[in-house]
Amino acid sequence: MIKKIKTYLSLVKFSHTIFAMPFALIGLFVAIQELGHFPDWYIFVLIILCMILARNAAMAFNRYTDHKIDKANPRTAMREIPTNKVSPKNALIFTIINSILFITATFFINKTVFYLSPLALFIVLSYSYTKRFTFLSHFILGLALSIAPAGAFLAITSYLTTQILMLSAAVLFWTAGFDILYSLQDEEFDRENGLFSIPAKCGRNNSLKLSSLIHLVAACFIILFSLSLNSNFLIITGTCIFLILLIFQHLIVKKDDISKINIAFATTNGVASLVFAVFIIASLYYKA
Repeated sequence: MIKKIKTYLSLVKFSHTIFAMPFALIGLFVAIQELGHFPDWYIFVLIILCMILARNAAMAFNRYTDHKIDKANPRTAMREIPTNKVSPKNALIFTIINSILFITATFFINKTVFYLSPLALFIVLSYSYTKRFTFLSHFILGLALSIAPAGAFLAITSYLTTQILMLSAAVLFWTAGFDILYSLQDEEFDRENGLFSIPAKCGRNNSLKLSSLIHLVAACFIILFSLSLNSNFLIITGTCIFLILLIFQHLIVKKDDISKINIAFATTNGVASLVFAVFIIASLYYKA
């Protein structure tokens, strides 16, 4: 049983929850500050649960739709479905179960998130097909992750603000930028197999430049969001660390050396999102 659980956690790359979850928590605590009081504990639990369920559904569906592609790609041939650790049918069932539980959980939060839950689910699931017909797939992934802070905010307030939309925009462009870097690994495979990605279309050098430009946009939105808060040394510190790590990943991934992509993609971005969330959330309760 434990082995099976580990297999499914690996299937959905549960460790990568660290990308969107910290931003969801920022959205949650900014919403709490907006209303001036902490929600009932079960609402807090349901928001976290929805994050996990939606991501499980999205990742399992991605593995289901891409299992033939993954099997043909040497980089992904050892994933759970190509190696028969999880069958395509079971991956699809896992997707359906998580999707149903996600929508059910939103029903107990508020009407707004419940009515919007099918749309949110459509966005996070549809990403899996976008690489088959558009180079904008990186931005669709960014849109899927950008739902996290906005969704958490909506779960508390039932409305959105310009402030939280700036944070969601930052997540969108941050994700799109690092997904372009990550896709450099499959540049030749995507091109040879008719798959759409910016590296396959533009080449390594232009993709690196475009990723840097997109991350510059993300940095602008991060700064705007941070400025919208009550500035203190915690906000400034957290923002600076995030921006430094944003720059760092572009320094270690080079035109003639992409061997450190996994460090840039997983480690650097994971640390950046977590540190930023810790400092921003702490700043909301800091009393000078």
